Amino acid sequence: PLDALAERIAVIEEAMDLGGNRAFYLALPPVAFPSTIERLGAAGLNRSPGWTRLVIEKPFGADLDSARALNDLEHEYFDESQVYRIDHNLGKTTVQNLLTFRFANPIFETSWNRDRLEAVEITVAEDLGIGSRAGYYEGAGVVRDMVQNHLTQLLTLIAMEAPVAFTAEAIRTQKVQVLDAIRTIDPADVVYGRYEAGSVGGEPVPGYRDEQGVAADSTTPTFVGAKLTIPTWRWQGVPFFLRTGKRLPRRTTQIAVTFKSPPVCIFHGEEDASPIQPNVIVLTLQPNESFEVRFEVRTPGANQVVSKPLVFDYEAEFEQIPGAYQTLIFDVMQGDQTLFVRADEVEASWRLWTPLL
Repeated sequence: PLDALAERIAVIEEAMDLGGNRAFYLALPPVAFPSTIERLGAAGLNRSPGWTRLVIEKPFGADLDSARALNDLEHEYFDESQVYRIDHNLGKTTVQNLLTFRFANPIFETSWNRDRLEAVEITVAEDLGIGSRAGYYEGAGVVRDMVQNHLTQLLTLIAMEAPVAFTAEAIRTQKVQVLDAIRTIDPADVVYGRYEAGSVGGEPVPGYRDEQGVAADSTTPTFVGAKLTIPTWRWQGVPFFLRTGKRLPRRTTQIAVTFKSPPVCIFHGEEDASPIQPNVIVLTLQPNESFEVRFEVRTPGANQVVSKPLVFDYEAEFEQIPGAYQTLIFDVMQGDQTLFVRADEVEASWRLWTPLL
């Protein structure tokens, strides 16, 4: 059967004049990754007259040991330059533009440090429950499902230093350095939760333990909030708050970068003066991709200071925004690994989160 598959692919490539270029997309249950990789290698499909690329959907392992084992197996048959670990969040337009936002605009980058910032918050909120995914979710939980990959990827892009060049290797190296710098997370700085029965849009919905396929005494969390610190010259003393969960009031993915408040407020002595709010940059990935800067202004004819937003909306500005997977699959075809996770990055992330499992 393996030889037959290789022969069939060769026939198709010759008939369509594809030049032997192949991308094997493992959109499969994680348990099938090892055997699939081994059999692709055994059939000689890890090499071709053109290029051969292996695309792997998350999760990349279930803890540090399994991630290392998966990486070792991949490298037994494929070079790291052939492996594309795909996380669809990295294909979002706002994520792609985050490095441009930071490093092409000194007005922001010069303030992106411990001298100016109070805190960074990364939120991935889902309004749905687990649906029909109980078989997967019971064994995964929220840390494996969302934190180790999605939220950690956003964290590295927010916290990384400027790369020496806008290349895949330079950018991914800076992301790994962020993960290596993070202090061991104190379990006291982590909270877990689980959604209970309630209503959505006036319709009753079950709690997690009442979902089909979930054990009545399940201890699997569906919400997590964590505080971590990065003791580097740029970030010492700035807390990073990560939170994600299911059945939350609304679906959104946001990064909020909060600036320090003025050292002295001169408006408190005025009648009806409002509290001064800190400036905030809000980067929204979903549902509407946008950048927002919140700043203080004085209302006309009143002794009040209020917060107002200055918004850049991608959809309003650009007519066509490619979907996340459209962007990433095109990058696979182009051989651009910038938005894909490198092996050492996977392991560095698992080193951070495995102790909390």
